Amino acid sequence: MLGWFAPDPTPVLEGPHVVLRAPRSRDYEAWRALRRASRDFLKPYEPRWTEADLNRQAYGARLWRGRQEARRGTDYSFLLFEKTPRGEVLVGGLTISNVRRRAAQFATLGYWMGERFAGRGLMSEAVGVLLPYFFEVLALHRLQAAFLPHNQASRRVLEKNGFHEEGYAEHYLQIDGKWADHVLFALTRERWEARPRTGQP
Repeated sequence: MLGWFAPDPTPVLEGPHVVLRAPRSRDYEAWRALRRASRDFLKPYEPRWTEADLNRQAYGARLWRGRQEARRGTDYSFLLFEKTPRGEVLVGGLTISNVRRRAAQFATLGYWMGERFAGRGLMSEAVGVLLPYFFEVLALHRLQAAFLPHNQASRRVLEKNGFHEEGYAEHYLQIDGKWADHVLFALTRERWEARPRTGQP
């Protein structure tokens, strides 16, 4: 695989309680364990996946693809770690995907959280840490996200970070094997720059 050993341009981003960085080979065991333990929790919110998607070969292909996409500037994948006294603990992941330049200047935000870490505010902090990178470094104009109508946790994550509801999309994404309606949220540069500054990410 050409370019496997080239550096990944995805940065390391830190907040008071979290660290975001690109996946690495040594993260495989923790990633597999967290995804496997959270399967029933994640299943209603994600495209269908199987045990084969958790094997080392699939993880290696994911890393290689992520590095290629980051170098092309089309997608950026982050693992999310909580800072603890014993070191960093993997708790979930985020993606900036489908980056469009020229007249569009937008991308799509996605994220997932391991079941035992949900509801503690870690994802809200992580999205807040990601936003300066999106607007100030990538210099994009609009970040959009979509979630299932009953997913109140995702709604809270986005609202806490200044996203606004823009609409409703029928049969928007295939989730758990079925085409599902989604609520559409977005944050524009204008809203990002106008939001109150509190000193928090």
